[in-house]
Amino acid sequence: MGKGKNVIMGIAILIVIVLIGVVGVGIFKNATMEVKNPIAIMGIEGYGTVKIELYPDQAPNTVANFIKLAERGFYKDLTFHRTIPDFMIQGGDKNGDGTGTPTLKDLKGEGAEEKEYGIKGEFLANNYENTLKHTKGVISMARSDYSSMGLTEQGYNSAGSQFFIMTSDNSSLDGLYAAFGKVIEGYDIIEKISNVEVTYRSSELGEGKEAPKDEQGNQLSSDMPKNKPVIKSLTVETFGVNYGEPETVDAFDYQSYLSQMYGLGDNNASSEVTPEGDDAENNTSEEATNSTENTTNNDENE
Repeated sequence: MGKGKNVIMGIAILIVIVLIGVVGVGIFKNATMEVKNPIAIMGIEGYGTVKIELYPDQAPNTVANFIKLAERGFYKDLTFHRTIPDFMIQGGDKNGDGTGTPTLKDLKGEGAEEKEYGIKGEFLANNYENTLKHTKGVISMARSDYSSMGLTEQGYNSAGSQFFIMTSDNSSLDGLYAAFGKVIEGYDIIEKISNVEVTYRSSELGEGKEAPKDEQGNQLSSDMPKNKPVIKSLTVETFGVNYGEPETVDAFDYQSYLSQMYGLGDNNASSEVTPEGDDAENNTSEEATNSTENTTNNDENE
């Protein structure tokens, strides 16, 4: 009996030692294994493929939102609706003109509300430490700008789906927009898109001059490609990492705000103010390249 107990005890000790070793190896591997950043792969019709490395260490919620929309197929067949040489190209708007805002259904699929949403801006001005600079090839989130109305926070947290990719360095955007990745392959395609023929350049309009109109008499948007490049596919290689569901906030309804503050009806509000857009989408200026539009105009005027 004594020998039997000793044998059993020895086996038990051996099992414990093996388990400790296995766990230890696992911990060591997890501690030393390099975690790859996710790679977005964007196929643009007639242009080719662009690869973008995303940086969850800089803007985790922004990256999670971008990945989830891509996984839902949200970006398929959307366009680049605003292109400015030596500045940036902007896309990802469901309306194709800078006024669209994604809904929870776009983000989460069937069963979710058809309710527009935004995400909090992960940048320094919004009390978030994101040190990624807006240099050539960097991708960042567009957003609305309501600062002229004293609604700074609402603009900071208005990004949704629209993004822009830099074609030159621009430090004036640093700390004001949520940069979250950088082009690592196919940057030449970004340059080509930035130089496509557009309706007209905002920089060409002199003071007091009216923007050109279409055949129906509607004012044309500036810097909009005559033939908008189409995103035919956008997938993200996450290397097995689950980045989860992004945290969202209710989209700010600018028209309702005007109505409540100044007694404007829906018709007046819509005619005087660009419909609020998601990321960059709606500005208090014309197209709301949201996050970038006002800055763009300022840069061009300098």
